Formats: sequence, C-alpha cells, structure tokens
Amino acid sequence: MSGKVTLVGAGPGDPGLLTVKGLRALEQADVVVYDRLVSPAVLERIPAAARRIDVGKEASRHPVPQHQINRILLEEAQAGHNVVRLKGGDPFVFGRGGEELQALAREGVEFAEIPGITSAIAAAAYGGIPVTHRDCASSLHIITGHAREGAELNIDFEALVQTRGTLVFLMGVTALPVIVEGLLEAGMDPDMPAAMVEQGTLPSQRRCGAALKALPDRAAEMGIRSPALMIVGRVCALAEKLCWFERLPLHGKRILVTRPGDRAGSLSEKLWDLGADVVEFPCIRTEAVFPCPAMEGALEQLSAYEWLGFTSAAGVEAFWTCLRGMGKDARALGGVKLAAIGPATGRALEARGVTADLIPEIYDAAHMGEALVKAAEGKVLLLRAEEGSPALTDALSAAGVPYDDIAVYRTIYDNPRSQELREALEAGGFDYVTFTSASTVKGFVSAVGGDADFSRFTGLCIGKQTAGEAEKHHISVKTAGKAAIDALVELALEK
Repeated sequence: MSGKVTLVGAGPGDPGLLTVKGLRALEQADVVVYDRLVSPAVLERIPAAARRIDVGKEASRHPVPQHQINRILLEEAQAGHNVVRLKGGDPFVFGRGGEELQALAREGVEFAEIPGITSAIAAAAYGGIPVTHRDCASSLHIITGHAREGAELNIDFEALVQTRGTLVFLMGVTALPVIVEGLLEAGMDPDMPAAMVEQGTLPSQRRCGAALKALPDRAAEMGIRSPALMIVGRVCALAEKLCWFERLPLHGKRILVTRPGDRAGSLSEKLWDLGADVVEFPCIRTEAVFPCPAMEGALEQLSAYEWLGFTSAAGVEAFWTCLRGMGKDARALGGVKLAAIGPATGRALEARGVTADLIPEIYDAAHMGEALVKAAEGKVLLLRAEEGSPALTDALSAAGVPYDDIAVYRTIYDNPRSQELREALEAGGFDYVTFTSASTVKGFVSAVGGDADFSRFTGLCIGKQTAGEAEKHHISVKTAGKAAIDALVELALEK
C-alpha cells in the first residue's frame, strides 16, 4: 500500500507560528524529513515514535542534494509511510516545494501541501516593521537574494525601484553589498530606510537598521549572519516605535525546562511568550506500575475509603487506566472524596469529569498531609509515586489517620541526551534551569553528572522541597512563593 507525503510549512521559527493543520499533520507522521531552517522548538513537536531524516542545507553546502531528497520522499511514501516534509517558512516561497511535489506527481504518489507563515512577513513583523502601510507602501515584493552556485543575481533592480513598495530579500546576507549597489545604481534614494532581521521570530532575533547606503557596513559591524532577511522601504522607519518582540521581559534569556516531556508544554509556552529562548530537556519520565495488584485490590473496595489522594497528574492517569481496565468508570468513586496536591493535579481530575474536594493552600506533600488530617474522619487511599515524599504519610501517621499508600507509577532517570546536556551546560548556555519537583533535580544531576559545574545558572524551584534537593548539589536557587507554574514564571521575571 502506498503512503502519502504532506508538505508542511514550519513557519519562521517561533513554534507558536506553526499552523494548527501543520501540527496535526506532524503529530500523525511516521517519517519526518526536515530542513536546517526548521527551528529546534518546532522539531520538539515531532512524535517520539516518528523517524527523523535531516536533509538540512546551508548556503554553499548541500549535505543532501535536491534529487536525493526527492528520492527519499518517493521511497518512504512507496514503502507505505505517512511522510511529512517539513520546511522552514512556507514551502512555496523559495522553498523548492513545487519541485518536490512535481517529482511525486510524476510517480503517482499522493501528496498535500499545508502552507506556512513566511519569514518575509513574520520576521519583519517581529522586528516592528509592517510590510505595508497606507502612508508608506502599497505593495510588497519578495525577492530571493540567492543565486545558483557560480551564477550572478538575476534581479531587475530598476523595476523594483519603480514599484516604490516594500522590498524583502530572502537569503541575501552574502549578496547584501551587491543588492545595495544594484538598488542605488537603479536610482533608489541612498537614505531610504532599510533593515536586516537575523533569526527572525526566535529569542535570538537581532535587528539591524540603517539608511540603505550604510546598511552593509552596519550589518558587518553587528556580525549579522544567515538566516537573515533584508527589508528596504519607508516602513523600516517605523521599527524603532513598533519593535515589540525584542522588548519582551525575558528576551535574551535562555531557560532549560526539565519537566517530563508530556507536561513541559504549559511552562515552556509561558516562558516563550515572554521572549525566553526555551530549551525543553525532560530529565525524568514516569512509568505506570503495571500490573498493579495493590491498586486493583483497593479499587475493588473503594467504599472502604473516605478520601482518595493524588500528588500528580501521573497518579491520576494511572488510576484512570486501571479503573477502565477493570470495566469501571467515575461512578465507582461513589461517595469517596478527592484530594489533589495542587491545581495541575486538580485539572487532571477535571479532565475526567470529577472535581477535587481538597487542594491545600500550599501545594506540597507536607501541607497536603496537614489538610487531610483536618478533613479526614475515615481511611485515606494515596495513589502516588514509588518515591513519594514521606512528609505526607508522616503527617497522617502522627495524627493517627489510617491510610493505604500505594505506588502506582515510578520515576525513570535514564536520559539518552545526557552528553548533549552536559556540553551545553559547560558552555554556559543557560541563565536559568527550572525544577518542578525534587525528582527533576535528581534527574538533571543524574543526566549531567554530579561533578558538573552548577555555578553558571540559577535554579528556579517550585517549592521548598525542590529547592532543598537543588541546594544539596550546590545549585544557586530562587524559590517560588507558591508551588505553581505561574509562580515559577514570576521568578524568571524577577530582576
């Protein structure tokens, strides 16, 4: 059975600019063939089970030539795979997407194309430059600044100057002096506002603004490198007032998120929206204890318990999986009251149609124990991690509250990207590392090694217990006032 190729525009870099339809196609892929200009943040959205094929190309360096890329797409589809061809920006804007689809069409392979947001518009917008404006420009012209190897640029500069519109040159860093010279010789005003935007829409974005005649020297002074685009036109004069992206409070900050991969999203998105360069590096993962006879036995006699307590979303997931496996649903809870350690665990319950009766004011094991001591008159069932904090059970034991404490999932610390993380740490690559539990600290230290230099960053910790674990390893910490994701984000914003 033949497969299908979906050509997906990954956008200019910000993962939030990947379209909903493009993300849906990516999540269903068996194989993803991607380019150099697809940002790491977008690559993180590739399913773990999908096979990745890097065919990245740079100026003057083509690791995988175009004809071979065409063959890879053809062979993978003919093998019956659902293939996503992931290209930076929009595949049909100087992305050679049309050539790839032509190759597939000749062989009768099914295909589709999902447009992406082109950097020609997005990078300019993130640099504070509207590509059209009623007072400045009524037309937009997108031109490639890249020529075939050994050939000269084939651009009608006189025609471009006559348009009096906004000119956007893609892939033009190397040819910048030639482009400027061509425009000036064609009669463009030497003082015409112009700009370069490097790494557009990414936290590392830089904007270089100058009069057209001075742009090459200014770009050279700043060391502007590819990928960058050149914008020429009166709209560039608006950049100083309209540049919003580089003014975001966390712009220029690089933050490592260590949460488990399936729960990193909300924290990463909040930090990214504030301008941070977010690197997701899950240092732990959870694995349900299965089979779990102790939990099955407890669920057979749920009516014996007054309270059912959860300390994480992973515990909620393990409970619901076991409940469904036994042919039961939420009705089995009957009159049992539910306790959640914090809002995130509470939301995991709400997603399954039930609401927590108790969430402590401070979201940690000790305060959950104190809250249960005050509320419980009968027996408590705790479904949590193998290495659950003793603070919770110590509080119940001290008060004489009967309970059963059942391990329903375990924390796994092995990490295949440990060397990559250690090298990034040694290079001083992070301003902050976020820790949302003591186990994420343990996983981080396990991944990089206890002898690593932890002095080059500050640990942002979600609570005192997490901070205490970090301090054991001589990590400088800032501790959130509440054990909540928003409080962790506030820590990053503190001066």
